[in-house]
Amino acid sequence: MQLPVTTIFTDKLPADPETSNEIRQVYEAMFSYVTPKVPLHSKLVHASAEVAELIGLSEQSISSDDFIAVFSGKKVLEGTKPFAMCYGGHQFGNWAGQLGDGRAINLFEVRNQGQNLMVQLKGAGKTPYSRRGDGLAVLRSSIREHLCSEAMYHLGVPTTRSLSVMETGEKVLRDILYNGNAAYEKGAVVCRVAPSFIRFGNFEIFAARQDVKNLKLLADFCIETYFPSITTTGKERYIAFFQEIATQTKELLIHWQRIGFVHGVMNTDNMSIHGITIDYGPYGWLEGYDPHWTPNTTDAQGKRYRFGNQPHIALWNLLQLANALYPLIEETQALERILEQFNTDFQSDFNAMMLNKLGITKRHKENENLVHQLLITLQETETDMTIFYRLLARISKNDSESEALQKIKPAFYQEAEIKDSVQETWYFWLSLYLNSLKQETVADAERKRSMDLVNPKYVLRNYMAQLAIEAAEKEDYSLVDELAELLKRPYDEQPEYEKWFAKRPDWARTKIGCSMLSCSS
Repeated sequence: MQLPVTTIFTDKLPADPETSNEIRQVYEAMFSYVTPKVPLHSKLVHASAEVAELIGLSEQSISSDDFIAVFSGKKVLEGTKPFAMCYGGHQFGNWAGQLGDGRAINLFEVRNQGQNLMVQLKGAGKTPYSRRGDGLAVLRSSIREHLCSEAMYHLGVPTTRSLSVMETGEKVLRDILYNGNAAYEKGAVVCRVAPSFIRFGNFEIFAARQDVKNLKLLADFCIETYFPSITTTGKERYIAFFQEIATQTKELLIHWQRIGFVHGVMNTDNMSIHGITIDYGPYGWLEGYDPHWTPNTTDAQGKRYRFGNQPHIALWNLLQLANALYPLIEETQALERILEQFNTDFQSDFNAMMLNKLGITKRHKENENLVHQLLITLQETETDMTIFYRLLARISKNDSESEALQKIKPAFYQEAEIKDSVQETWYFWLSLYLNSLKQETVADAERKRSMDLVNPKYVLRNYMAQLAIEAAEKEDYSLVDELAELLKRPYDEQPEYEKWFAKRPDWARTKIGCSMLSCSS
């Protein structure tokens, strides 16, 4: 197998002198060389031809023995040295010390089509950073990550990509809800691709250890490699670096809020310097619109990472990164200005995004109030977020409130609740909306086209992923294939897949894997 392999990260940054996979504290090093665990029996579940091409492989190579061997961890590509990164992080608001790639192993880097990419296996065995874990992954979590990575990309959301998911032929012990009921599941490994897997936590670990030398080395490497447009020197260089990360993080969070995505574990070690979605664990899409919803069982009480709190947590995480970079800058004013601007810009961009979802082009206070009133009204009765916005585009500016309500009614889980005060509340909002539409010069058909470009028809609902997982566990991968195809065109009508344009079924409300998930998912 021929790939345009490069070794930028490992050539320019210091390695852990110890080369075993044994668990330990690693100091004054960015990474440790490791050896992936050889699987008992590798079996391809699904692969993306798009991502194969991205790293320099042909679609034909996906079915080759070499492909299966390399991207399951069975074979180390000649001339490469797999490695795991060292980083720390704040988990649920508390400093957790050294974390690192506990079940991720970077196989190699490639330079293809003018860009650097890191290729990583998740679930390929123990590393020095595995703590109490086994470094393995299960089929359930691997399919969820594989499908969601590609779904997010096609939704237009910055994300890691996923090349493939494979069964390993092993059984892996997991406690799916962390409630003492561990059971064996099918083992699997997923192959992820990104510009790099460097996180906020990579900087935090050096700052926490007062290792300014390596902190500076890492920051300079990132700027030179990933942010070449930064040409300033001295402390201004690191301020510009922080500004870039803050801006990209803000843009990412706007996308999450646009499509109703809840990450579930926004720890600082799960925040990328590239402003991409990384580490798909207990994620979920809002079904009934609820800003207080989190899919994470670990977060069920505190709801730190609930949908409506994600922008605040992003800002909090950026504050931790600012603290980590402070030794390179030694002044707070510039960092504070960037953080304050994040808040201001986020609110402005959020309002603009919401008006785009509503098909409103005029930006003024009354239309901002329209957004505010909608977010309250959506909570009057359980309303499917994805379906609601898609149906909203069917409303005509000449509709009455009653006619408009009929067009969005299929988005309500309990249509019988749309009466009395609930109905009046919806009539009130629809009157505001129809009034705004009448002030628009855009024709209804053109507005619908623009709304359909930002409001997806199809998203990867947890029950859909769970159905694919249950079939795959019986070695039927057809539903994984079907969802992978469906999610390549989430904004298109795709009448052949109309069955997936539906509210969450009742059986999925409490089913494990469909409503709440754990971090180990």
